[in-house]
Amino acid sequence: MAKLVKKEEIQAAELKKKKMKLWGGIAVVAVVCLVGLILLFSLGNKDSGEIYADIVIQDYGMITIKLDTESAPITTENFITLAESGFYDGLTFHRIMEGFMMQGGDPAGNGTGDAGYTIVGEFLDNGYENHLSHTRGAVSMARSNDYDSASSQFFIVHEDSTFLDRQYAVFGYVTEGMEIVDAVCENANPIDGNGTILRENQPVITSVTIRTGEK
Repeated sequence: MAKLVKKEEIQAAELKKKKMKLWGGIAVVAVVCLVGLILLFSLGNKDSGEIYADIVIQDYGMITIKLDTESAPITTENFITLAESGFYDGLTFHRIMEGFMMQGGDPAGNGTGDAGYTIVGEFLDNGYENHLSHTRGAVSMARSNDYDSASSQFFIVHEDSTFLDRQYAVFGYVTEGMEIVDAVCENANPIDGNGTILRENQPVITSVTIRTGEK
């Protein structure tokens, strides 16, 4: 025989269910808040997302470059892609002029080589809003007379060369290792007025490593 349930018992059971739902909802909210706080803490302590390139030069040391992905997004992406593929490993700096710049990244080692393709020139005279200047430590793309002929070759500015502004795509600046740039430029022995370095005397790029974080 079925047991009759009193009205008071039904009300008590419903109240219990409501309380359980309430506490369950509070628990969910608490978990969400906790996860949110954890994520917020993690983001606050996470690397800034800035991108760096560590260029190791044989017998000299390491040059660290902070890449500017906002001012030259196409150029930096190209450089990162080449570096991560190992393209630069073993290449050289074939053109060095003390007081001006050191240029490398040419697989031919004589200023004529490239990566098999070209990219647009991200600089003002070519219609791109890149206001970075060729001051000491600037890293910029080499090119021919064609504005959109840059590929793999880049140069590091030894001393301020702002006359290049608007015409070449700066895509970063040296943050550590300018003493390495100084040493390479001071030790260079170019055979002509254009900074040409004999192949056997060209400083070798051991590796280029891309990383994120603060330096």
